[in-house]
Amino acid sequence: MHRIRLRFYEELNDFLAAERRGREFVRSIPRPTSVKDLIEACGVPHTEVDLILVNGRSQDFSYLVRDGDRASVYPVFESLDITDVTQLPDRPLRSTRFLADVHLGKLVRYLRLAGIDTAYEQDAGDVHLIERMLQEERTLLTRDRRLLMRRAVTKGYLVRSDRPPKQFNEVLRRFDLRRWIRPYSRCAHCNTPLQRVPKGSVRSRLEPLTDRHFEVFSQCPECKRVYWAGSHLQRLDPTVREVLSPG
Repeated sequence: MHRIRLRFYEELNDFLAAERRGREFVRSIPRPTSVKDLIEACGVPHTEVDLILVNGRSQDFSYLVRDGDRASVYPVFESLDITDVTQLPDRPLRSTRFLADVHLGKLVRYLRLAGIDTAYEQDAGDVHLIERMLQEERTLLTRDRRLLMRRAVTKGYLVRSDRPPKQFNEVLRRFDLRRWIRPYSRCAHCNTPLQRVPKGSVRSRLEPLTDRHFEVFSQCPECKRVYWAGSHLQRLDPTVREVLSPG
């Protein structure tokens, strides 16, 4: 029997049983196994990991852990470049292009309103999501931990919160997105970049009194929806409204 000492750091502890959080613990395995399989056997998707130190040295996911090994596992460092340290290839989470699964529709709307490129299909299955993630080089957002454990998934993040406003702020914080926010620059319905249009060209589609209070309007070239700085703002959750409010 091989006994491996493990410790997970920072938000990786979200995936662990309470008694294993923030401390070293021992896993026993019958034979040498890849450190990727060992990490995911603890409930942590490989997409959440940025650095693995085994006995003080950086290793990739294929490293075979053996009796007596001591592994320290760290989360993705969004604001710190560790390219020269980590042995993990093609770090998965540094992206501002996202793809959300079917359970995150409201989060998708918030991200698009913030101008964050976020693809979404209401009826997309797991296989299609993975194919699109790879083809379009997007980061997969999901509430399905097992989906992120599929070997084909190279860019992904497990959204912890079950409330859309909190999900929105969680994703902004996790990916350091606030510098990329461009409110009302992308269509909330189809994700297409908006185009600035003269007020006169959309006046017939505006809500009552809107043309008196606003001068700057944008329109989606695909679905033709019209946007302005105050559109639907008051109906949003206060935490989301604060992020999207002008100034």
